[in-house]
Amino acid sequence: MQLKDLKVIVTGGAQGMGAHFATRLLEAGAQVAVGDVNEEKLAALPAAIHRRRLDVANEEDCASFVQWAHERMGGLNGLINNAGILRDGLLVKKDRTTGEVKKLSTAEWNAVLGVNLTGATLMVREVVARMVQTDQRPGVIVNMSSIARHGNRGQSNYVSAKASLAANTVTWSREFASFGIRVGAVAPGMIETPMTQGMNQKARDALVANIPVGRIGEPEDIWLAVKFVLECDYFNGRTIDVDGGLNM
Repeated sequence: MQLKDLKVIVTGGAQGMGAHFATRLLEAGAQVAVGDVNEEKLAALPAAIHRRRLDVANEEDCASFVQWAHERMGGLNGLINNAGILRDGLLVKKDRTTGEVKKLSTAEWNAVLGVNLTGATLMVREVVARMVQTDQRPGVIVNMSSIARHGNRGQSNYVSAKASLAANTVTWSREFASFGIRVGAVAPGMIETPMTQGMNQKARDALVANIPVGRIGEPEDIWLAVKFVLECDYFNGRTIDVDGGLNM
């Protein structure tokens, strides 16, 4: 599919990788609708980008946003499932000084699963339903997974969500094939975004030291992979790792 033919939603698109994807798509001639909970950042996007508040963890919000985006763009044939949050912590840990045993809270677990997995799934469901109802084909979905899906200490919630997204990329590619809709995934490693900038500096430095290419990734590195998934009509049901060779 050519980028100029896309009428695409980007979730979590007010900043970081999502904002970069949206800007690149706009430059290529696509119509873009961006949703995010950060309304201040949304307002700073280029005027030609359709933007509206979206909480992907809210079912009604997802359905309403998809309907709005379809109407604003005069159709809908793409989704980049980019919205995500971190609530890192060991599932169980023991304080070295006090001996107190602490557990990852259910609230932290549910928050990450709510946005990163349930929210992504709701968006896929609503977008595909709209495509099928309007007989919009071909269509394409890009799920943002992570190399953390292979397992990473202190990220039980995040790992669970990203591994599920990669697995469901296969599931959905099979389910939606008869509708002419492809589904692919991109799994970033350590990328320079507001999310990673908020990491503990010691943990961040240790991760960067393990990247064979010798640097943290940039949003443009991930955009090149997303662009490939969007444009290559023979790519389907697979996840591309873009991590500089990082072994977590």
